[in-house]
Amino acid sequence: MSGAWAATPIAIVGGGQLGRLLAIAARTLGFGVRVLDPDPFCPARRVVDELVTARLDDVEAIENLARGAAVVTFEIEAAGIAALDAAALHAPVRPRPAALAIIQDRAAQKAWLAQHGHPVGPYRAVADTPALDLALAELGASFVKRCRGGYDGRGQTRVRGTDDFLAARALLTGGASAVVEQALDLEAEISVLVARSSRGEIAVYPPAQNHHEGGVLAWSRMPASLPASILAEACAIARAIAVDLDIEGLLTVELFVVRDGRLLVNELAPRPHNTFHPTEMACVTSQFEQGIRAILGLPLGSVELVRPAALGNLLGDRWTNGPPAFARALAIPGVRLHLYEKREARPGRKMGHLLASGATSEEALARVEAALKSLDAG
Repeated sequence: MSGAWAATPIAIVGGGQLGRLLAIAARTLGFGVRVLDPDPFCPARRVVDELVTARLDDVEAIENLARGAAVVTFEIEAAGIAALDAAALHAPVRPRPAALAIIQDRAAQKAWLAQHGHPVGPYRAVADTPALDLALAELGASFVKRCRGGYDGRGQTRVRGTDDFLAARALLTGGASAVVEQALDLEAEISVLVARSSRGEIAVYPPAQNHHEGGVLAWSRMPASLPASILAEACAIARAIAVDLDIEGLLTVELFVVRDGRLLVNELAPRPHNTFHPTEMACVTSQFEQGIRAILGLPLGSVELVRPAALGNLLGDRWTNGPPAFARALAIPGVRLHLYEKREARPGRKMGHLLASGATSEEALARVEAALKSLDAG
C-alpha cells in the first residue's frame, strides 16, 4: 500500500453501526470509503464519501461498488455470496466469500467446526417437524435457531418442555431449516477476536466476558475474569479456526465455558463484533483500525491491553419518552458515549453504547452499570 497510500477507497457492504465505525477507522488512516446499504439513512451515511442504496445481495450494485476500490469488505453476514464473488472480479474481497458462505448457515457452520476438530456442543440439524421433534426428544432442553438470518435473539427460541414446541415448529415455516442446540450448564460466555492479515500475520485480542439478556448482549468486559489456562485455550481455538477458514480480516469466535471445564464454540462472526467495542478504550489498537489494517495487508497493530474496559449496550427501549439524559451518564468518571445516529428507536434495537474504563474489568463494568442506571433515574 505504501506506493499508493489512500489513493483508492475502501468498499464496505453494510452501513450499520459496525460499518460506520469501520469507516471512521478507515478515514483516520486517510482512506476514502464507499458503503452499500438498503437504508438511505443508515448509521454510516454521514461518515462516508459515497452511499449506495441497494440490497445486500444486489449483484450489479455490489460489483459496481467494487470497481476502483482497494478492497471490499462487509460488516454483516447477510451480504450476498454471489454479489461478493462478482465484486472479487474487480477488487480483493476480505474476508473471503467462501468463508462467509460457511458461516452464514448455522448448520453448515456447526458441521464445518466438527469436521475440522473444533469443539461444539451436542446439536442436530433439522429441516422438518418430525426431525425437530426427534431432536428435542434426544437432546432435551434446547435452543432452536433458524439456520439463516436472525440475530440479537431473533429467529430462535428456547424449548424447555412440550409447551414450547409450537414456537420451535414455527421457526420451520416457509421451508426454513434450523439447528437444535442442547442447553448447557454454563459458567461463562466469552469471545475471542482474531485479526489475520492478507500477509498471514495474526494478532489475538484478550478474551472478553459477556452477558446476554433476552438473546441480546447486555454487557461485555475485558479482560475476562477466568483462569489463565481457560483463556489461553480459548485463544488457541480461535486462532486455529481463523487459520483453517483462511480468514483475511477479523474473526470473532464466541465460546461457552461449561461448568465441567469444557470450552465449546457457539458461533463465528467474520467481522467486527459488539463484544469488542471495549477495545476502543482497552487496547492499543481498536478492533476497527485492526480490521482496516488486516484487509489492506498493513502491519497489524498491538493488541496489548492498556487498561480494562467494559461495554453497556443502549437499546431502543430507553427512548420511550425521548432521548435518555446522557449527561448524567457522562458525569460518571471514565464513561464514554457513542450513539449510532439511527433515526428510529425500537425495543431491542441497538442505538448506541456506553464504555467505561477501570483498574479492573469488574470496576469498569460497575461504572457502566452505574451509567446505565443513571439513565433510568427520574
